[in-house]
Amino acid sequence: MNGDHDQPSGKRSRRIRSLLLNGALFLAVFVVLTAYQTRNMLSAGGQPAPPLNGITLAGEAYELAAAESRPALVYFFAPWCRVCAASADNLNRLRRWRDASDLEMVAVALDWGNADEVRAYVERHELDITVVLGDANVARDWQIYAFPSYYVLDSEHRIARRDIGYSSQLGLLWRAWTVD
Repeated sequence: MNGDHDQPSGKRSRRIRSLLLNGALFLAVFVVLTAYQTRNMLSAGGQPAPPLNGITLAGEAYELAAAESRPALVYFFAPWCRVCAASADNLNRLRRWRDASDLEMVAVALDWGNADEVRAYVERHELDITVVLGDANVARDWQIYAFPSYYVLDSEHRIARRDIGYSSQLGLLWRAWTVD
């Protein structure tokens, strides 16, 4: 006779309050840490995103502005980044869930030695999105100082969301789904 049903209601309500308090504390710490991590990124207050132009890994010219009228996910990574590697599958799943005509997705390689290094990363993780070879100017314009970093842009390419670090597939889906 030691199940929850045998406990007096006072113990049960204290246990529930304790769980709720711990959950609220965890959420508060998460929000504060996220705000601290993203403090140096571009503001997510609806400001226009900087231009993004470059050469893709396939050797073609890329212009984010050409994806006008579609929301976009701009994902910055480094080929040596283990957290980036862990989140690569989440990008692929998001691409399967959100069609290219519905959401522009572009991964921007930064802090790379040569295109073969980036190509090996893309092949190893079977990335199924456009990959742009970025440089220090792109990193400066987009205020990228850690990997992975990403911005979610609305259909007018204003910054709607931003984050640094690993994001689960549900986190990416939610962030990308809730923009117009």
